[in-house]
Amino acid sequence: MKKILTIAAVMATLLLAGCSQVGAAATVGDIKITQATVQGSIDGILSERTKVDTSQMQLETGSALNISQLRFHLLRTLFSELGKELNINVTKAEIDTRRASIIEQVGGESALPTALVGAGIAPDDLDEYIEVISYSDKISQKLTAAGVTEDQLGAEIQKLIVAKAKEMGVTVNPRYGTWDATNADVIPADSAESAVTPSDK
Repeated sequence: MKKILTIAAVMATLLLAGCSQVGAAATVGDIKITQATVQGSIDGILSERTKVDTSQMQLETGSALNISQLRFHLLRTLFSELGKELNINVTKAEIDTRRASIIEQVGGESALPTALVGAGIAPDDLDEYIEVISYSDKISQKLTAAGVTEDQLGAEIQKLIVAKAKEMGVTVNPRYGTWDATNADVIPADSAESAVTPSDK
């Protein structure tokens, strides 16, 4: 009986380890972005859509929505890691100040839900979006100080993100798509399906 229980315990451990691996939507180095995290963003967006008038909005659905939310979480991780490398920090006070400014720009708290739905941002992710924007702005300031012209900033930031992604190593769960290391982006699974024919053998 003890032997059976031991085998059961080992099997449970293996299954849990397998679930943990399967649960990753993507990894950046040893940083894991779970499927639950991505799904939480998707659920938050879909929930908010039921509360506002979306008749005049062009909204992402299905795999496009899945990928856009995974892309956000990947970029947030990469910007955060790039910030560490460049000794750049974004404080909560900075995020709070910018959040207040955004709320004012969209017309107040009552208008925020509609603005977030239109932008494809889950309410719980707003501070993280602001964090990414703040990192991007601070990196831009560093690049400008180093002599990069304004029209080159976008391309230079893209180069830094691509380099950081290559340095850390990024993997994407095939259910979402594949990682494009050249552009630091997620390619939808559908675009690769026509070129790959699974074998049943």
